[in-house]
Amino acid sequence: MAHEIANTDSIVALGAKAAYNLANVTKTKPQYGALTPKWLTKFLEFKGLETGIYRVNKVVEGETPLDVLCSQTKKSDIIPEGYIEYETEPREYRLNSISTIINVNTAIEDVYSAPYDQVQEQLGLAIESLRERQESQLINNDDYGLLKNIADSQRIQTRNGAPTPDDMDELISKVWKEPTFFLAHPRAIAAFERECTKRGVPPVTVNIAGGNFITWRGIPIVPTDKLLVDGLKNPKSQNGKTNILLIRTGEAKRGVIGLFQAGLKNEHSRGLSVRFRGIDNKGVASYLLSLYCSAAILADDAIAVLEDVEVGEYYDYD
Repeated sequence: MAHEIANTDSIVALGAKAAYNLANVTKTKPQYGALTPKWLTKFLEFKGLETGIYRVNKVVEGETPLDVLCSQTKKSDIIPEGYIEYETEPREYRLNSISTIINVNTAIEDVYSAPYDQVQEQLGLAIESLRERQESQLINNDDYGLLKNIADSQRIQTRNGAPTPDDMDELISKVWKEPTFFLAHPRAIAAFERECTKRGVPPVTVNIAGGNFITWRGIPIVPTDKLLVDGLKNPKSQNGKTNILLIRTGEAKRGVIGLFQAGLKNEHSRGLSVRFRGIDNKGVASYLLSLYCSAAILADDAIAVLEDVEVGEYYDYD
């Protein structure tokens, strides 16, 4: 029987510490834990703009846009006449700029760019940070953010604090014309799942765009930590309140759309430009990153919000 050697110091052979100096180390790219999948910008339909301005021309609302004659037995031979009135001062959305500057020491870039290019890694993380801010602004911006621009008629309160199936059905009644997706903080989604479990109606899970989402009435519930809980992405308290949105997206559906500047100089990706600013006398290269974005709600019934959603309700299941 072989005997296990307890004391490795007695081995007459090259030690691990010395051998380490000759070994190749397998490395990862920089890991940035604050990054999220940013599902909102993937589910939302975007429209490119020519000059950074988007005007939403609306028809003045009424029961019907125009009186028409529709009868087998005509009460009158006179066909109704008129016209459809437009708003005289339609709202205009102007793109918002989100920018940052990245500096890279060219000496570091020259010497330490294998196996990973230092410039590309720096730019990649900076771009992801800008995209994180974009998603937050689409929801929370004081001007064009979705939360601020929801019509009062499209705001409802939870019945008992926790988000119940009844509350979600009420949201659907507000956005009943081809709703696309719910949007909620992960803790709000977990709270809704607990309410479903309590009632014995577990939500169905679907795979969309490479991600797994629970659904309610066939509508996916998309997670984002930008719908804050008590003003925080990651609240420490067990309890807290947040909002849940239901959105119809698409210009053709008179829904909610994201806006970006098309055809940017030095365009890297949708609405984002990366410009080389030059190298200073200390050998530091500089890059300007600019992201242009906004959002527009084309019709009031394109979005609704469930407010004061309590995320800290738990149950004991016997």
